[in-house]
Amino acid sequence: MERNLKNVLVVSFGFLLLFTAYGGLQSLQSSLYSEEGLGVAALSTIYGGMLLSSMFLPPVLIGKLGCKWTLVLAMCCYVAFSLGNFYASWYTLIPTSVLVGLGAAALWSAQGTYLTIVGNMQARKTGQVGKDVVNQYFGIFFLIFQSSGVWGNLISSLVFGQTPTQGTVPEEQLQACGASDCLMAVASTNSTKRPSQDLVYTLMGIYTGCGFLAVLLTAVFLEPVRDAQPEGEGEKQAPPFWSTLLSTFKLLRDKRLRLLILLPMLSGFEQAFLSGDYTRSYTTCALGIQFVGYVMICFGAVDALCSVLFGRLARYTGRTALFALGAVTQLACIIALLLWKPHPSQLPVFFVFPGLWGMADAVWQTQNNGECLAQGQPARGAPGWPASEGGSGPLRETGRRASRSRGWRAGPTSSRGLGSAMPGRKGSRARSCPC
Repeated sequence: MERNLKNVLVVSFGFLLLFTAYGGLQSLQSSLYSEEGLGVAALSTIYGGMLLSSMFLPPVLIGKLGCKWTLVLAMCCYVAFSLGNFYASWYTLIPTSVLVGLGAAALWSAQGTYLTIVGNMQARKTGQVGKDVVNQYFGIFFLIFQSSGVWGNLISSLVFGQTPTQGTVPEEQLQACGASDCLMAVASTNSTKRPSQDLVYTLMGIYTGCGFLAVLLTAVFLEPVRDAQPEGEGEKQAPPFWSTLLSTFKLLRDKRLRLLILLPMLSGFEQAFLSGDYTRSYTTCALGIQFVGYVMICFGAVDALCSVLFGRLARYTGRTALFALGAVTQLACIIALLLWKPHPSQLPVFFVFPGLWGMADAVWQTQNNGECLAQGQPARGAPGWPASEGGSGPLRETGRRASRSRGWRAGPTSSRGLGSAMPGRKGSRARSCPC
């Protein structure tokens, strides 16, 4: 097998194993740990940590460790989160959630950087256009990676389905499901009862094993690569930390970027609702926790299929029509969810809403990235990293100025939210970036 393709497959299957575990755990947090809102607090901590660390941590780690060992270190943070779920409490879940948040920014940045480097290396080797090979490698990666949502949720449903925790739910309990559910007033009922501790340990053991396999696969089989920088880069010292951090916020002076920020924020809110609130207040409350995995599989499958469809459809309809479709679909779902009283006899409806939600999410996933890249900023990326394509316009020029001030050049953006970047310095002879 060709060497660069082998490295792409190692990264892809490493992420598949890692997010088979993390994706399944993420969907279960609000249902497994509903007491005092522990599960929701853990998820909030993860993404709060990711938000803060994305501003400064990825360039530091990639510059010091290179892409390979940054990936390995960040994966270990995810494994720590799986271990914390064995004995879940505020003293185990919150600290390990902080670790995941810190590691996630570096993980996705190193992944994007690595695939960009090996793609360009392969293009130079074969005489192809660099961005074509890079896009091909990213396509292979996401083809493999996206299936993690199916496997992780399938495992949880099969494990918890061995001894169903759901009995006959009294009608008065069903009245407290859906929009009527109060997250801070949890009653111990058949519908919200935790599975047996033995099943929880079994599931956590499977997930932790997947995480360890991901770390082992990446550490043993992934080859470090070095990216040759253009002439004139290498000797000048990197800009100071505060200069790097401030250059991120200087980008917000551009009005167009400030308006674009609203789109990724909406995407984050709607995904948080599905994984944190819908799974607990609708699925677990009325059907039982063993159905959470199946519901999330439906969401992930529709999301993936519609992402491919909308990516092609946008050429003919434009983004405006797709944004309108996503907004109308999600608004209709929100109104329906406010009025709907979930009942076990309405089983298909529990899957209709995640399917429609996945269709709308596919719009935000594909069109947010496309729109932000068209304006010169990576969608949901580490703030301040410019798009890899050239062009003109105020946002694109703002990105160039920030790139020059930080001494970084960007790679393509990942669909999971963090742009990639490669460290570089101005004003000297050629050098290599160890990745």
